[in-house]
Amino acid sequence: MLFKPDFAFYRITDIEISFLKKNGIKGLILDVDNTLTTHDNPIPAEGVREWIENMKQNGIKLIIVSNNHPPRVKPFADLLGVDFVCEGKKPLSKGFKQASEKMNLPFDEIGAVGDQIYTDILGANFSGIKSLYVSPIEHEKTAFFKFKRKMEIPFIPKKLYRKTERKL
Repeated sequence: MLFKPDFAFYRITDIEISFLKKNGIKGLILDVDNTLTTHDNPIPAEGVREWIENMKQNGIKLIIVSNNHPPRVKPFADLLGVDFVCEGKKPLSKGFKQASEKMNLPFDEIGAVGDQIYTDILGANFSGIKSLYVSPIEHEKTAFFKFKRKMEIPFIPKKLYRKTERKL
């Protein structure tokens, strides 16, 4: 089903290298708002910078694909040291194709991470990319987004993987 994610996580920082390797994922397409940070926030959410660095150190290619415009996306991507595609037109395939080309990876080696069923997950599934749903960091307060989130409820997985902190 096009609206059902392949995998579901509580937060992006719950996605581990071992999971990616097990599933043949060598590159990740990342959404910004409510995936890497709260809506319109220029600062990454707690743990995101460290997670990004860990991914890079382990050879995972990263790129941001956003429907937003360059003034929002470029500074955020620069801060994290990752490439980006603006105005990706998700759920259409334009941004996913550009990301695949920039990462020099075929679709079957890419995972797309995002918090919205009708843009991130639908777009990934429609393009043949593994879809990784993450619970939104916060829910937007506008009437449009409240409505959209309610319409997503039937497609949101009941179980979200959440990494447990290891105590030494």
